[in-house]
Amino acid sequence: AELLEAAVSGTLNVLRSCKKASVKRVVITSSMAAVTFNGKPRTPDVIVDETWFSVPELCEKHQQWYVLSKTLAEEAAWKFSKDNELEIVVMHPTMVIGPLLQPTLNASVEVILNLINGSSSTYPNIAHGWVNVKDVALAHILAYEVPSADGRYCIVERVAHYLELVKIISKMYPNIPLPYKRGDDEPLFPTYQVSTDKIRSLGVELIPLETTIKETIESLKERGFFEF
Repeated sequence: AELLEAAVSGTLNVLRSCKKASVKRVVITSSMAAVTFNGKPRTPDVIVDETWFSVPELCEKHQQWYVLSKTLAEEAAWKFSKDNELEIVVMHPTMVIGPLLQPTLNASVEVILNLINGSSSTYPNIAHGWVNVKDVALAHILAYEVPSADGRYCIVERVAHYLELVKIISKMYPNIPLPYKRGDDEPLFPTYQVSTDKIRSLGVELIPLETTIKETIESLKERGFFEF
């Protein structure tokens, strides 16, 4: 309940302040969590786009509180926007990796570190969307600067299973000992697609996942989180 309250009231407090200050457009950072959790199948032939919305009732049923917090906060933002004629643009990044600015590890970069630091012989049997932090930053800037920017934007370069990440890393860094088997005996978790049409129309080219992984690992090395 605290997480939900903080997400919704925090968003609305910022929007109220912006309205009071006569701000014309607000760019909100949400998450793909507010897009994909709707019960629809996510398989290789499925293309997720900005018309998808996570379903609050489904989030509650499965106790997905983080997903619910992002979903309710976005809902509240759109209602406020409509009621108060305040223009908003909502960004939906996925797992954000790439070079670190801060001296501490964040959760999404840590999953890459856990693949390469020898801490486990298994990799998770799941697929995520991945995107470079530089693209997320650029998308936010363009959402302010481009007059035609509107609505929601999914920011995902590619959806990839951890197995694909292991293969990419193995090719680039053959000497790094990597996990060699899945973490469970279930079938391989399917990947799906996310449309990049809208985010590309804003002017974001999207850095390839291979480049992003290399930048992430080099950054982890530079900052002393990992040696090879």
